[in-house]
Amino acid sequence: MLFAVTCLDKPGALETRLANRAAHLEYAAKLPLVVGGPMLADDGEGMVGSLLVIEAPDRESLEKTLAEDPYAKAGLFQSVTIRPFKKVFPK
Repeated sequence: MLFAVTCLDKPGALETRLANRAAHLEYAAKLPLVVGGPMLADDGEGMVGSLLVIEAPDRESLEKTLAEDPYAKAGLFQSVTIRPFKKVFPK
């Protein structure tokens, strides 16, 4: 099953994001991602969160996977929203 995951950083947490970025990217590279990357500030430069579309057997296993992410362990996120996702495009 696919899930869309949006994670919003805590205000002022750019240093936390940058300090854990290499470990996060290494962790994310091993995940069954359809797409993933940082959400940007309105200026198109600063990172303010993460967006993932990821495959997981169920929500519970996905939550366990997300909890092991270095960003989550560092307390980067103000909020995390998980929604089931149906891929339509591209086919």
